[in-house]
Amino acid sequence: MVGGLLVDHDILRLRPEAQARGLARARAAGHALDSSGQPTVPYFTVDDPAIVEWRALTVSLLDLVAQGVRSALNLSADQLPLAKVLEGGTWKAGRRIAAERRPDTCGPPIAIESDGTVF
Repeated sequence: MVGGLLVDHDILRLRPEAQARGLARARAAGHALDSSGQPTVPYFTVDDPAIVEWRALTVSLLDLVAQGVRSALNLSADQLPLAKVLEGGTWKAGRRIAAERRPDTCGPPIAIESDGTVF
């Protein structure tokens, strides 16, 4: 949910052409539609360039997020390792904002077709 948290807070955004492609794919797949008949989130395959970019940017930003949290709490990396930042902060925050923004699904802002072998 960290990547979703970054999208939900407009830190990361899909490129317009990727957004359009993902929404068209969501529509064709019959994903959830809003009241105007538009898909609520774009839908991609796991190997789509938009997903590869999103994941790469998310990973690169995680260290900055962790640094900011540690700084705010005056803790070292040993005292607050990245795993704790993820589990106790970004994951929970991502779930919370997903529930607020997408109460029908509580899902991420970008849907990925996956068999679970890539995460």
